[in-house]
Amino acid sequence: MARFSERFGLWSDSQQDQAREIMGRIDAGELDVLRFAWPDQHGVLRGKTLVASSARSALANGINLTSTLLAKDTSHRSVFPVFSAGGGFALDGMQGGADFVALPDPSTFRMLPWAPRTGWVLCDAYMKDGEPCPFATRRILQRALQRLGGRGLAFVAGLEVEFHVFKLDAAALNLADAGQPGTPPTVSLLTQGHQYLTEQRYDGVDRLMDLLRTQLQALGLPLHSLEIEFGPSQFELVFGPTVGMEPADTMVLLRSAIKQICQRNGYHATFMCRPRIPNVMSSGWHLHQSLRHAIGGANAFTPETDDTTPLSPLGMQYLAGLKAHACGAVALASPTLNGYRRYRPFSLAPDRAIWACDNRGAMLRVLGAPGDSASRIENRVGEPTANPYLYLASQLFAGLHGIEQTLDPGPSADAPYDTPAQQLPRTLEAALAALQGDRVLTEGLGQAFVDYYCHIKQAEIARFNLEVTEWEHREYFDLF
Repeated sequence: MARFSERFGLWSDSQQDQAREIMGRIDAGELDVLRFAWPDQHGVLRGKTLVASSARSALANGINLTSTLLAKDTSHRSVFPVFSAGGGFALDGMQGGADFVALPDPSTFRMLPWAPRTGWVLCDAYMKDGEPCPFATRRILQRALQRLGGRGLAFVAGLEVEFHVFKLDAAALNLADAGQPGTPPTVSLLTQGHQYLTEQRYDGVDRLMDLLRTQLQALGLPLHSLEIEFGPSQFELVFGPTVGMEPADTMVLLRSAIKQICQRNGYHATFMCRPRIPNVMSSGWHLHQSLRHAIGGANAFTPETDDTTPLSPLGMQYLAGLKAHACGAVALASPTLNGYRRYRPFSLAPDRAIWACDNRGAMLRVLGAPGDSASRIENRVGEPTANPYLYLASQLFAGLHGIEQTLDPGPSADAPYDTPAQQLPRTLEAALAALQGDRVLTEGLGQAFVDYYCHIKQAEIARFNLEVTEWEHREYFDLF
């Protein structure tokens, strides 16, 4: 019987060649286990680890994962009635916790440098009939890239990712610490804050920086720089530009890699936007993006000598699309309740839908000039927890709409916090409403997916609203 990938024609010729290379490495005894990793709706990696002999046969057949994984919110609770018709998703084939197939993309294979003799491969989700799972977020980005490719263009992105690393003092593993979610670990600082980019602070954590550098470079990730960020125990990594699906794949891998590397070495890494520690500074994910011509590879955003704008006409139209759909895209760029703690007046986090030339107070910072092959747009709205497939897809659907409708972004907002403009959503609930009301993004992502995504996020909001916070207790317990 034909294998799953062959039966439904799911691999290209190059992927088949890459799968044979992986099998050759297994046959040569280079690895003991292979991790099959699938990015879920939150961009969290899930999957199974197979011993080498079993992994060889599973490469082309994929592995079965229960569809209840698609029902999880960020506490890992199922928020759909999985034993009702259609598994609560109103979708045939998902009733009763039925399986879907996670099929490897052989082009993503890597050996994990921190885990001896361990291979890793990223998977796509398919239904049993070979159709893409409608809630698989990597597939949504693939659709957006295909639509862009139809115009003879390719997507290019570079990543600036902020995060915190602490010394792990104690894992919360007492019996009372189990829960959904469990008690977070006890940590202490590696650095005091507010010494942005100082060499002394960097040298004080050189062991950690060298650990991350060597491991991430061994993974083949396009690491450009390692930096001391503004807040206590806060750092930033910058990655060079890559094309198509690779920026999103890089983001899910590097988040998982950093957490695993740190955990093995007595640290706790978190991409949570604003941890609850004194004098904390929020972490963002700044997404640098441009388009290039598929033929020749030239940057499609680079303006001509006689252009009066910082980007080419096509680049300005793409910019206008990002601005026009900024509010609807926020729920995908900042998908957690915590992420909205970041938006503060006169901060480096944007609060309105504007663009400006090389201005870090604007949501869309434009860097471009005639002859500059690195001309690009930096979107500063994202938080580092964002599912990269959804974040990048939202940019493409919005930007393509700007190109198709030849939209005008208006003038540069050189005083960003004095410029009247549409305010960005200040809560996750408002952001979800903006997404549901954005016809372009809803059509691009798919109405069924938007309904599904908003249901999960509304479940998280509902759980939050049932909690009594420390602020409430401090505010009212003694007063009334």
